[in-house]
Amino acid sequence: MLDTLFYQIAAVLLLAAAAGGIAIRLRQPLIVAFIGVGVLVGPAGLGLVAAEGQIELLAMLGIALLLFVVGLKLDVNLVRTLGPVALATGLGQVLFTSVVGYLIAVALGIAPLPALYVAVALTFSSTIIIVKLLSDKKEIDSLHGRIALGFLIVQDLVVILTMIVLSALGVAATPAGDSLTLSIVLVILKGVGMVVTVGLLMRYVLPNVLHHLARSPELLVLFAIAWAVALGALGNYLELSMEVGAFLAGVSIGSTRYREAISTRLVSLRDFLLLFFFVELGARLDLGLLGGQLVESVVLSLFVLIGNPLIVMIIMGTMGYRRRTGFLAGLTVAQISEFSLIFAALGLTLGHIQPETLGLITMVGLATIGLSTYMILYSHNLYERLSPMLGVFERRQPYRETANHEDRPIPRAEVILFGLGRFGDGIARGLHARGVRVLGVDFDPEAVAAWHRLGLPAVYGDAEDPEFPATLPLDHARWVVCTIPDRDVNLAVLHGLRLHGYGGRVAVTAHNRHDAHLLASRSGDLVLRPCRANRTGARRIARSPRGRTRQPGGAAAPPSRSARRRRSVGRTVSS
Repeated sequence: MLDTLFYQIAAVLLLAAAAGGIAIRLRQPLIVAFIGVGVLVGPAGLGLVAAEGQIELLAMLGIALLLFVVGLKLDVNLVRTLGPVALATGLGQVLFTSVVGYLIAVALGIAPLPALYVAVALTFSSTIIIVKLLSDKKEIDSLHGRIALGFLIVQDLVVILTMIVLSALGVAATPAGDSLTLSIVLVILKGVGMVVTVGLLMRYVLPNVLHHLARSPELLVLFAIAWAVALGALGNYLELSMEVGAFLAGVSIGSTRYREAISTRLVSLRDFLLLFFFVELGARLDLGLLGGQLVESVVLSLFVLIGNPLIVMIIMGTMGYRRRTGFLAGLTVAQISEFSLIFAALGLTLGHIQPETLGLITMVGLATIGLSTYMILYSHNLYERLSPMLGVFERRQPYRETANHEDRPIPRAEVILFGLGRFGDGIARGLHARGVRVLGVDFDPEAVAAWHRLGLPAVYGDAEDPEFPATLPLDHARWVVCTIPDRDVNLAVLHGLRLHGYGGRVAVTAHNRHDAHLLASRSGDLVLRPCRANRTGARRIARSPRGRTRQPGGAAAPPSRSARRRRSVGRTVSS
């Protein structure tokens, strides 16, 4: 028996590795490849693997670690600032999708009760898939990533309450007529009790325990895994869902000094176990139920892919966010969740819907999960193409993302510095020591707030937003410095500066020689290499000539491409 299970798991891993290699070669997302492997090896495919229970167990462990790592990186202080938009967007999207989805389903000829199930199933987005995609793109800490995480959690709470209501309706015919109200009250009390208990442990117990365990890195990681799985199990036992419990486990450790050490060691294990989640998701799909409803599935899929992002952009635009933030956050709800399939299966068990309805929801799930994965992976390219048409989703003054919420002008500076992390902070300190005025820019509101507490000028902004440089005092800056060591981010900064006619000097950052050479040929001024480049880079920027040649209209005249390339080649400050 054990030998057979071992062979089956080995077959799954080999097929997943092969499919992943093909997907990478074809520049396709791994998630879709792994779901395809699940369909191939599952009962709906070739039936090569019968170890569904073991794969499901590994998938649950992966989900627990994923939500645990997300909780590790969540700053509890952000709940106060992002809570309103997460609540408004989450509930607004659920209400809009439910009502409009119901009307569309009825118009397609679906009976009222199955139409209600279809509409509710369309409201749930996959927290697990979205968090994985945002983590891979390193956007989980961006403003749109944090807002998306917030309203996805709101959706998860709605899922829990909906499942409770359905379970209570299943026993509505029994003498316990107050079972629905009692179930809702009980789940609220359980949730409050769990949060309070975790909060007390977080305050009085966990710091001392982690300090003791930190003497052994291996034991520290083992405790973190055990804590994530244990609270996930507790959340499942209390009918609050495993995801909620694992997420709270991460939040409880996120305020300690050990969160970075734990999260970096868990990333590889998390990704390995999540492979089984996507394989298991594909294996659960019943391809026999997917035929005969092609028109309905296409209409509902288009509604989810287009309608859900639109309502998110409308709500966020009304609340004062930029169209780019609303667009990137809205793409995260352009699919339905694995919970939608579970929800539909529960309706089938209760006799509320027929297998055909379950097949329709499954088909919509396949289409939206696959297509939305591409939409999120290539979100920045999509935004660049659609940006001219998205102005209607942005207020004339998107006040929640401006530097000054009190209508004060952005201060002028000699150097505009993107990225307020460790490397950027080192460059800024070197410039301040030489009397150079620096304006900091970062997409992390907490980093901006930290600069404000130090009395330094800083604004919130996304370096990859090509429209953002227009809001900066570029005419008075002789240097723009990007300290974010990501090639695409630096190229986006260069593109945005050129788009808005900036003619001053630019310093960018690269991690390796290949990126350094590419950026040097594009930037024309200075390429920084992290580590010991802080002091040298600050000295070169501070000592550069203060004057700039200006065009008649006031903008600086950029040097020729050949001159910029000659000046840049070799000017790399490295470690």
